[in-house]
Amino acid sequence: MGVGRTTHIRIGVGALALTTASAALAELPDAPAGHATREIHSVAALAIFGGLVVFAVILSLLHLYERNRWTRRERELAAALDVLRGAHDRAEMLLNAERQIIVTWDRRSEPVVEGDISLAINGERPASGYARRVLAFGTWLVAADATAVEAAVETLRTRGTGFTLSLRTQTGRSIEAHGQAVAGRALLRLRETSQERSEIADLRATLDETRRGLSTLSGLLDAIPQPVWRRTREGSLSWVNAAYVNAVEAESREAALDAGLELFDRPARETIAREEAARAAGLTRSLPRLSAIVAGSRRMLDVFETSLDTGRVGIAIDVSELESVRADLQRQMNANVRTLDQLPTAVAMFDVSQRLIFHNAAYRQLWDLDQAFLDSRPSDGEILDHLRAKRKLEEHADFRGWKQGVLAAYRAAEANQTWWYLPDGRTLRVVADPNPQGGLTYLFDDVSDHLNAESRYNALRRLQAETLDTLAEPVAVFGADGRLTLANRAFLTVWRLDPALVEERPHVDAVIAACRELAPAEEPWLDIRDAVVGLESRTARSCRLDVADGSVLDCAAQPLPEGATLLTLIDITASVNVERALTEKNDALVKAAQLRDTFVHHVSYELRSPLTNIIGFTQLLGDETVGALNERQREYADHIMRSSAALLVIINDILDLASIDAGSLELQREDMDVQASIEAAVRGIEDRLAESRITLSLDVPEDIGSVHADGKRVRQILFNLLSNAVGFSEAGQRVEVHARRDGQDLLLSVRDYGRGMPPEIADSVFNRFESHTLGTRHRGVGLGLSIVRSFVELHGGRVHLETTPGEGTCVICTFPLDPTARPRREPVLEVRSPAPPAAAARKPGLALH
Repeated sequence: MGVGRTTHIRIGVGALALTTASAALAELPDAPAGHATREIHSVAALAIFGGLVVFAVILSLLHLYERNRWTRRERELAAALDVLRGAHDRAEMLLNAERQIIVTWDRRSEPVVEGDISLAINGERPASGYARRVLAFGTWLVAADATAVEAAVETLRTRGTGFTLSLRTQTGRSIEAHGQAVAGRALLRLRETSQERSEIADLRATLDETRRGLSTLSGLLDAIPQPVWRRTREGSLSWVNAAYVNAVEAESREAALDAGLELFDRPARETIAREEAARAAGLTRSLPRLSAIVAGSRRMLDVFETSLDTGRVGIAIDVSELESVRADLQRQMNANVRTLDQLPTAVAMFDVSQRLIFHNAAYRQLWDLDQAFLDSRPSDGEILDHLRAKRKLEEHADFRGWKQGVLAAYRAAEANQTWWYLPDGRTLRVVADPNPQGGLTYLFDDVSDHLNAESRYNALRRLQAETLDTLAEPVAVFGADGRLTLANRAFLTVWRLDPALVEERPHVDAVIAACRELAPAEEPWLDIRDAVVGLESRTARSCRLDVADGSVLDCAAQPLPEGATLLTLIDITASVNVERALTEKNDALVKAAQLRDTFVHHVSYELRSPLTNIIGFTQLLGDETVGALNERQREYADHIMRSSAALLVIINDILDLASIDAGSLELQREDMDVQASIEAAVRGIEDRLAESRITLSLDVPEDIGSVHADGKRVRQILFNLLSNAVGFSEAGQRVEVHARRDGQDLLLSVRDYGRGMPPEIADSVFNRFESHTLGTRHRGVGLGLSIVRSFVELHGGRVHLETTPGEGTCVICTFPLDPTARPRREPVLEVRSPAPPAAAARKPGLALH
């Protein structure tokens, strides 16, 4: 409720009270005149006065209250106005702090544009209409950006959807446009970002370069094998390299820093700090050498740590190897002294002042010098004078000049070698080697024995060369270094080498290069080179060389003592020519056999089809399907049928052998009943038995059982054996078939009592196309027994042949009951005499040995 309205209400209340009092006085009943009337009027006047007083008091109080209230209100409004002015000043200051434009829209008024208008109008600010110039985006923005910002402003004003766009002016400046809805108004802020982007790009480039530098430095520090660390001012670790992480056996850099894993213990770190302070003060320049556990092992480290503004950095250099090398060097020096003392070569060392500082026992023994004299450190000149006085040096007409020549080695830049011939006949090779730090080292080597041995060696070498020259075979000797030592005239003649080449002792590679012009094949020369200079085991080797003139040489490389190699060549041209002729003949025979087999295989296949047609049509004629036949025609048809069947059997046998040779024939194994298979084979030969009047005897036990084999092939084996037995038997004779189990084998035998076979025929009876009638009517192509042997071998068995001329033949086939129990065995062919008649009567037809 307003202040004025409250005052009016309160004044109205006072007036109402006064009016009420007057009305009450006016409604008093009329009173008698006189004294009572006067009292009544006095009371009424008093009441009116009291009402007026009350009204005045209330009115005065109300006026004072409202005046104080308005005074406070004016103060509050003034304070609020000051705040608003300050906020307006700050807003204007912030608005003008950078180049930007603020555009606001409400629902009913025109847009208000504030800020740096020159940002949009590209020049002077016009007197009027600048707001339209600012909002005409197409006049100062590129076309695509103008379209985008106009669409975004329209969406902001209609839907209140905010946006942020990066714009480009027609002059190439960058503008950032940001729109949003604030308190029911649409606000658009346009701010230039060209300079900011340039500064940001520069800052980013600087930051990237700094990061690359830090990354490179970090990678470099991680690559070095020495532990490196950085500490804060408080002394805690702030960064370590990969070598430090490995040294403290941490999982990662972060784990090492989080755990504060130290490479050195506290006393060592205090020592490092003291040494660093002393080095900073210039009191010392040496690095502290401390012991620490690095990657689980104790190492010696040189530690360098220095202070920086942000803390300290340090590095630890592993000098364990240096300490070890230093100790090894000292031990090596001591060992060298002991070694030199054991050498047969005399060694003497002199310092810069030409005084003796070291000698070994061989030096003292060579010159027979007193130990006390040597311990006095005599000079080199004094030792030479002492040796001349004792007549241990050769006589020189000008000893002084010779002595000066010997002592001139102290001023030489390189080692000097001379020969001393002593009066006692010894020859010394003297090497004077100047030391880099000054002084001289003498090496006295007694080469008397060496010279004598060399003289004898040269004589022996000349003798060997003359001996080798008398040989007709080419001979060459290579030394352990692979160089040609000896070569006779025959060797030089065969390979057309210059005799001067031998004197130069060429390497085996040079000799091979010269010889390959006549024998270009590379492989034999590689074997020869490997025999001469190979690093593997030295064994005798041989190869064959084909020379361009047609001759053939057998080369043999024989190792000799001390790494030498003897190379001998033998001309085998004649024998090679004979061998080549025999090889070519054998190849021709092999090819002829292959051609024969191929021909038989193809012809057999080509014959089967027309033969099948002949058999088919003959059966049709015999069955009189196409018409009746007379007796002679039936006889001819039967004859054709028998001949065709016999021919079909021969063709099938040839195809089976071809399949066996090609390895494509596979057995169809099954549980075969032995007795049933024998009976089936017998049924196939019954007509021939009846025609030839041959008696067949079967000796097959009832419990013979079954065997795991190819029944068809077993029946074919028995059929061929029975056919062969019937063919070589006379009318009235007997053919016997026996079946037995012998351990792990099944024995099937077929015996006849015909003519038998002589040994020369029995040896080839199982060969293909070997047919021998032996005066009987039996004819065949010689494939039956070959088929038998092949099928038995496929079953893993073997075949025995027992025959005696005039008494008959027995063929025994052995089949393993378990084909996987033992490997396949080669067939055994035996020619034996049959059992006596009595034995044959007891067990007819079975003869096993």
